[in-house]
Amino acid sequence: MRLQALLFLLTCLTTFAAGVSGWQADLLGFDEHFGLEMAEHWQRGLLYMAAVLAVLGAHEAGHFIAAWLHNIPATLPFFIPVPVLLTGTMGAVIGMEGSRANRRQLFDIALAGPLAGLVVALPILAIGLLTGEPAKYSPFAMPPLARGILGLVRPDIAADLTIAPNALFMAGWVGLLVTGLNMIPISQLDGGHVSYAIFGRRAHWIARSVLIASIAAIVILGRTNWIAMVVIVTLLGTDHPPIRADGRPLGLARTVLGVLSFLIPIVTFMPEPLLLD
Repeated sequence: MRLQALLFLLTCLTTFAAGVSGWQADLLGFDEHFGLEMAEHWQRGLLYMAAVLAVLGAHEAGHFIAAWLHNIPATLPFFIPVPVLLTGTMGAVIGMEGSRANRRQLFDIALAGPLAGLVVALPILAIGLLTGEPAKYSPFAMPPLARGILGLVRPDIAADLTIAPNALFMAGWVGLLVTGLNMIPISQLDGGHVSYAIFGRRAHWIARSVLIASIAAIVILGRTNWIAMVVIVTLLGTDHPPIRADGRPLGLARTVLGVLSFLIPIVTFMPEPLLLD
C-alpha cells in the first residue's frame, strides 16, 4: 500500500512536470528555467496531470473491479513514473493471481481495463482536439482513431494539418498509446490475456509471431523506439502462463467481443509515435 501511494505521488509529480514543460524529451530537473515555466504553465501541468491520471486510473480500476467481481485477488495499481518530460509516465499495472482465473474470468479482467480506459480517454482526447490550435506540424503522431475523431470534431481543419499539443489532447494521446501497447496479443499484456482466453495454448504461436514481426520491424524498418519494449517482453516470457482449467467454453459473445478487441491496437497504436524529422 505504501509503495503504491509513493508511486502515485511520484507520477503526479512527473506528469505535472511534463505538462509544465510542454512535453519535451528532457530529463526532469528543477532549475531556474523550470521555475519560470512552472510560473507560466502550472495550470497546464495540473490539467494534464489530472487528465492522464484519470485515464490510467480508469484502466486499472476496470481490471481491479472485474477481478473483485470474480473473486480473483488483485493489488491496487502501481503507477509508473518516468523522469522524462515527454509523458511523465509509462502507465500503471496491477498484480493479480491469474493462475486462479478460468478462461471467462481472465477474459473479463483483461478486457475491462482497456475498455474502461478508452471510455475516459476518448472524450478527453475529443475535447483536446476540439479546443486545440491547428498546426502544420506536431512531434506526436496521430493514430487512426485520433485522426478520425479530429475529422468529426474539427471539420474546419485541413487534411494536411494537425493539432498543437495541449493538456487534454496529450492525456488522450497517452491513453491511446498505453491502450494500444497493452492490447498487443503477447505475453501477459492485456491482449495476451484476451488471446489466451480465446485460443488457449494456440495463443503461444500468435505471441511468438508478434515478437518475431516486432524484431523484424526493428531491424528492417529501424523502429528503434520499441527495442526496450521487446526486451522487456522477452524477459517476462513470450508465452502466457497456464490458468485454471474448468472445462467451460468462453462462449460466443465473449469470443466475438475478444476478436473485435484485436482491432484496438490497430486503431490506437502508433508504430512511430514521435515524428522527430
